[in-house]
Amino acid sequence: MKKRRQGGVLLLNASWEPITTISLNRAVILVYAEKAVIVAAKDGEMRSSRKTFPIPSVVRLLHYVRVPFRSRAPLTRRTVLARDDAECCYCGKHANTIDHVNPRSKGGAHDWTNVVSACTPCNARKADRTPEQAGMTMRYNPYQPAGTTALVIVIGKVQDEWREFLALA
Repeated sequence: MKKRRQGGVLLLNASWEPITTISLNRAVILVYAEKAVIVAAKDGEMRSSRKTFPIPSVVRLLHYVRVPFRSRAPLTRRTVLARDDAECCYCGKHANTIDHVNPRSKGGAHDWTNVVSACTPCNARKADRTPEQAGMTMRYNPYQPAGTTALVIVIGKVQDEWREFLALA
C-alpha cells in the first residue's frame, strides 16, 4: 500500500471538536500568533529566536470557527480500504481492490453499504455475482462511516495522542 502524506498535528475547534490535521509548521504559526494553544505535545521542543515551544501533536483554536464539515467520507478505493483496514471481506488476507457486494452490472449501487475491500483473487473469483451465487461468505458487513469515523478515514493513520480527542479505543 502506498504511504500516504498526512498532517502531523490534529486541529481541534474551540469546542474541542476535531476539524482536520495540519502541518507542524502551520500548528506552530497558529500557536505563535496566539490563535491556538497546544493541548498535547510530543517529546522534544522547538525553538525560535524568542520562544520555545513543545512539539505539538494536538492544538485547539481559541475562537470557534464555523467549518463546512463533511459528515461523510468520500467513497474512494483508498477510503474503503482504510475503513476495512485493507482486509479482504471474503478471506481475511491483505486487500488491494474494492468489490461491489451486489454487482453494479446487476443494478447494485455504488455506495458505502455495497462496497467492501477484497484481495485480487477473491475479487476475480466472485466476478459479477453476489457472494451467495459465488459460494463465498462475507466476514463483515459494509457500513457507511459517520462523524469522527469519517474524519479518521480521510486523515489516515491516527497518532496515539489523538485517540482521546477522536473518541477511539
